[in-house]
Amino acid sequence: MASEVRKESGLLEAFIEYITVVKGLRPLSIEAYVRDLRAFESWLKRDIVTASTEEILAFLTLFDKPSTRNRKLSSINAFFTFCERSEFIAQRPKLRLAKMRQNLPKFLEYDAIRHMIGAIDRTKEQGVRDYALILFLYATGCRVSEAITARKSDLHEGWLKIRNAKGDKERMVPVAPTAMNALEHYLQMRKNGSDYLWLNYQGKPLSRISVFKTVRKYLGVSPHVLRHSFATALILGGADLRVVQDLLGHESISTTQIYTHLQKEDLRQSVENYHPLAKGAS
Repeated sequence: MASEVRKESGLLEAFIEYITVVKGLRPLSIEAYVRDLRAFESWLKRDIVTASTEEILAFLTLFDKPSTRNRKLSSINAFFTFCERSEFIAQRPKLRLAKMRQNLPKFLEYDAIRHMIGAIDRTKEQGVRDYALILFLYATGCRVSEAITARKSDLHEGWLKIRNAKGDKERMVPVAPTAMNALEHYLQMRKNGSDYLWLNYQGKPLSRISVFKTVRKYLGVSPHVLRHSFATALILGGADLRVVQDLLGHESISTTQIYTHLQKEDLRQSVENYHPLAKGAS
């Protein structure tokens, strides 16, 4: 098989086809992989597949931030792993990602969200839509890419089928009654009969930029913060980490484990509040 693909460009094309068709990654993720690999190729000035471990390390030292180095290395590792498994190379260079301090993701509490969206003018269709959209994002924890592709036909008895998840997988997420009521009010109010849930003033599906601007306008944060807020509310409420993983559509539990910091902090706070020794009892 190794003789079938000789040039790095051919290997890169094969890798792109793999992460597009087999892995089902989103266009933005694919672009990031390609950008990182081409940057390495430009620095190396020859086929990437011939790079040594020392050369990869030398390339990574060009970047100051650990997060940037890890992203570059992740792309390089993914490429070499593909080449090794496809038998284009005998053995891939093996480098581990640097350990970074995991910061707790920013989130908003429901009372704060409710207070801020209470100022939305819901006498007009756009206001009703914006109010419903924010509640929908907070209630489902879905990604923006999933929200803008959601359709009315994806709703069934208070459940949302998310078809456009990473890896082209489907998952079912319950929609809280408050968010469902707001959504139904919006759908009843609008005149356009499109199957898409969220439409702009032209009657076309809402764009990622529009969702970002809407959430930023009322909450002052990005839509992704609502996804973190959804997960945070569940974890602090006692939800199992595996359940949160399924609801978020995380492929690996390691991605969801960032929220274990919340569990630990909540437990610490509980001990300080209720344990007699924490209150200075002797």
